[in-house]
Amino acid sequence: MEGFDAIYYEEEIENNEETETADVSLVPDPVIIRGAGNMTVFGLSNRFSTEFPSGLVSRVAPEEFKETVMRINGILKKTLPVNVKWLFCGCLCCCCTLGCSLWPVICLSKRTQHSLNKLLEWENSYLYNKLGLHWRLSKQQCDSSSMMEYVILIEFLPKVPIYRPD
Repeated sequence: MEGFDAIYYEEEIENNEETETADVSLVPDPVIIRGAGNMTVFGLSNRFSTEFPSGLVSRVAPEEFKETVMRINGILKKTLPVNVKWLFCGCLCCCCTLGCSLWPVICLSKRTQHSLNKLLEWENSYLYNKLGLHWRLSKQQCDSSSMMEYVILIEFLPKVPIYRPD
């Protein structure tokens, strides 16, 4: 009740509202790059599209984006054919081994994910974090079904104000 009969001037109220809204920084929604290949093993597509998304215009050069996606596709090109062969062999022997023949495929898939995460970590530390972006491999639900797939998620880092004492 103490501020019930206090008189506030409109200028003070407007200034307080302006400072509260100025502290909030709006970060755009992340850009999602879905797999564009014709084969998927455990949710990981065999390639990603090198088409430049419109959400990254004026944030990163199209050439840098394309080079990064080509590096990702290079890793997938090396590892996924081996994974498919092991998956085929594992499925043939699945009944005899009570499912244990699928373990090599699971391990190879984890190794592929780990290689992609290491590549994206390197790309982030040397280029994209300086540009205010963060790339990561993320598991998301498919649009058309309840299955999960791996996508490349490009998040925008919030700008941190630099405090300079006067």
